[in-house]
Amino acid sequence: MKPQILMAAILALAPMGTAFATQTSGTITAISKRADTITLSDGKNYTLPEGIEDTNLRVVEKVQLTFAIKGGKAVVSHLTQEK
Repeated sequence: MKPQILMAAILALAPMGTAFATQTSGTITAISKRADTITLSDGKNYTLPEGIEDTNLRVVEKVQLTFAIKGGKAVVSHLTQEK
């Protein structure tokens, strides 16, 4: 019975592993207003959710962001422009 309980606990907690927030920073190399994404100098795309407007962002601007992987996408929860 114990292996079954252990397996059930592992399966129940597995989706929680992808919800941890991560921070990164870099220079914006591309902005897609249609897809609501930005690409940083690390080559990765980051999805901007509602509430984070891309209208103030510019290519070559340095930013710091907090994101989590949701549905296979890096979704930004907080973004600050570096000066």
